[in-house]
Amino acid sequence: MSRHKARLAALAAVVACALPFSALAQSSDSGPGGGDGPGADAPKAEGKSARGKRGSGGRQTKIQPYIEAGHLITAELEPGNDVLTYSVIAAGVDAEIAGVNNAASISLRYEHRFGWGKADDSDTASGVARGYTTVAPGVRIEAGGLATRTRIDGDGSSVLGPLRDDDSVTQIYSVYAGPSVATHVGDVAINANYRIGYTKVEQPDGFRGVPDSPAVDVFDESTVQVADIHAGVQPYEVLPVGLGVGATYYREDISNLDQRVEDFSARADVTVPISQSVALMAGVGYEDVQISARDAVRDAGGVPVVGPDGRYVTDKSGPRVIAYDVDGLIWDAGVLWRPSQRTKLEAHVGRRYGSTSVTGTFGYSPNSRSSINVAVYDNIAGFGGQVNRALADLPAEFSAVRNPLTGDIGGCVATLEQNGCLTNVLGSVRSSTYRGRGVMATYALELGRLTTGIGAGYDRRKFIAPRGTVLASANGIVDEQYWLTTYLNGRIDSHSSFSTNLYASWFRNGTGSGRDSSAIGATAAYFRNLTDKISASAAVGVDGVKAEAPLEDFWTASALFGIRYNF
Repeated sequence: MSRHKARLAALAAVVACALPFSALAQSSDSGPGGGDGPGADAPKAEGKSARGKRGSGGRQTKIQPYIEAGHLITAELEPGNDVLTYSVIAAGVDAEIAGVNNAASISLRYEHRFGWGKADDSDTASGVARGYTTVAPGVRIEAGGLATRTRIDGDGSSVLGPLRDDDSVTQIYSVYAGPSVATHVGDVAINANYRIGYTKVEQPDGFRGVPDSPAVDVFDESTVQVADIHAGVQPYEVLPVGLGVGATYYREDISNLDQRVEDFSARADVTVPISQSVALMAGVGYEDVQISARDAVRDAGGVPVVGPDGRYVTDKSGPRVIAYDVDGLIWDAGVLWRPSQRTKLEAHVGRRYGSTSVTGTFGYSPNSRSSINVAVYDNIAGFGGQVNRALADLPAEFSAVRNPLTGDIGGCVATLEQNGCLTNVLGSVRSSTYRGRGVMATYALELGRLTTGIGAGYDRRKFIAPRGTVLASANGIVDEQYWLTTYLNGRIDSHSSFSTNLYASWFRNGTGSGRDSSAIGATAAYFRNLTDKISASAAVGVDGVKAEAPLEDFWTASALFGIRYNF
């Protein structure tokens, strides 16, 4: 059977399996019910809560626009001793919307720096947004966006929220939108989703961490489309076990050398209740994953041609070369443990992408003021697809965590609902597609006047590139990153508050060049309300990278004094 026919046959099987579920559910009475088997930017003294408000059953709309002016001094500690001074002006808005049929969290900021002396003028746009609105019963439109800055190092790693502003710092944008449908045909629950996303890294050319060294092939832009459908019945609604069928299609088109990722899968699954709190799950199906790219244009001597933007020029006339081609049976088995509404564990092990695959989630909320969340992931995509996926996984209710010196978005948002971190997907900006596996965990707590959170994780990327092309040297390379980010903020009294942030990451370069690196940064800020509308702030911070030769260590220290007016 050809691959195209196999896809059609698998999709037809999903539809065919769903029809008898629907007919059975409509012709049968329901059986016994089985049941369901870090510091936020806060110049105001009262701060911002990380806790969602929808759970209280009320509606809330809070929109806070503001303007800021300040003075920033940045001192290079290593390897040089430059001191740069900026005057800063910024405008932004923070919004929280929580209602019966919609929810959204938005934090947007535009900042312009006027450089003094050797310092250059610069503009920065930063923000994060995620939300949905219900347009009809069971139909909602979801959307999200991210704008942030990252520093690229010579090993291909990147660090969010850099204090310095030079050629290694670049802007990242990512947006997505799409509809989702949830309905029932009798006892059969049907869910369908579609989203389209776009991600852009503004680095103007291939980045060189050391002069005359090979340029890092930095990701440029990509478009992602994801569609999925699932139909199923819960245990005891029709049969003593739960049954379901579904299909998913993922496609990412990357501008660098016209790379393309296509992943189609269809599967059937069964859920077997063991007790009121434990159920076993299993699934089997078919998957077809293919990654391809084109080679670069080559000159008469066979040397790849680099364009004026520092990136390889794609040979559009050449054939598409296959880098990864796996199709066949997929399966997994797992367990669901839900002893209460506050605790849920789901873990799966099976075979996907031609090898063993492990995924899972754990969530624990001992009370309304704290939560622990853990996620184990395994997927294939490019940089843009992973950023878009992480953005879509953010909760709709959160508070942004910003660097008080730069205004940049931090690696995590403050939320009690679920994992709210982006650090794991932003740790490297290589253009090649990869299989990403790892784990991340978050803890959030609200305790009286204090709010705190910590996120940590491990990310492993095995890059996939076609042999015989300019990308071939990246094929099989494994980069690893360990990361940590935390915040603590709170009220001092009725007129003042504080915030602290800390991040650290350890990057292991898989090229064998010995260019491993580690990065660390910390900030502290004090806010004081002068009037109901005006507040003052003072902040200090340090930011550094420790790298192996030939890369140099880099350390900076910064201080800022600012005034904000809240409308």
